[in-house]
Amino acid sequence: MPWLQLKIDSDRSHAEAIEDLMLATGAVSVTLQDNADQPILEPALGETPLWQETRVTGLYEADIDTKAISGFFAEQNITGRWEQLEDKDWEREWMKNYYPIQCADDFWICPSWIEPPQPEAINLMLDPGLAFGTGTHPTTFLCLQWLAAQDLEDQNIIDYGCGSGILAIGALLKGAKKAIGVDIDPQALIATRENSQRNQLPEDAITVFLPEKCPREAADVMLANILAGPLAELAPSLSALTKLGGKLCLSGILFNQAEVVMAAYQPWFAFDEPQQHEEWVCLTATKIKD
Repeated sequence: MPWLQLKIDSDRSHAEAIEDLMLATGAVSVTLQDNADQPILEPALGETPLWQETRVTGLYEADIDTKAISGFFAEQNITGRWEQLEDKDWEREWMKNYYPIQCADDFWICPSWIEPPQPEAINLMLDPGLAFGTGTHPTTFLCLQWLAAQDLEDQNIIDYGCGSGILAIGALLKGAKKAIGVDIDPQALIATRENSQRNQLPEDAITVFLPEKCPREAADVMLANILAGPLAELAPSLSALTKLGGKLCLSGILFNQAEVVMAAYQPWFAFDEPQQHEEWVCLTATKIKD
């Protein structure tokens, strides 16, 4: 079915009101976008920031009365422009730009619908669905590179903020004994289980939990690819879930946030040199104190 988009250029103070008006006039969804190349990489805790210049786009069914809606907005002194949205299979459209990613000489992340380029290597077959984690983002790629260099034989893993399960599954394919995936999003737990099955792992190799249900058994390796704020807040909890002598791998951290996150974990961990990719860093450490 074709769709129509109404695009309105606004500022921070009016964007949310325009969003409400679009929904009131029949928009099935509304998207707010940066309209002046002003990225917001990580908001403060409890904050939902908007860009100073914001584009508000409402998605409407094609048979909507555009003249009536335009007239309604004109009465509010708001002008916009209508565009037809090409009809596509949007559920699978994103797949066109997702390719195999080589994390090490013998370790690849492969879309589940593409033949692995190096069949004899370790190939993590992935369909992220609605969960975060494809390996394309620098935060995930840094974690995967670190995992590829580790001896994980018979290790127990916790992947805190597991998303698609990419890190936990990668660890299992590298020889880890079992993994626990933890996420606040139930969809992520579903995606992790499905990707585990896609990689033909034993049914009991990975178990998934919401944070409040996570077992208190400490792991040999703690993986957490989230954001700097939550990582700092979780330091006591993630430390308690890591064995003495165990490894810690933290990502989702901007370069200028690294010192704050490291300080939160330094009562328990000795850190390695941070690894950087673009503006993101991955922090790895060994637990030296309970």
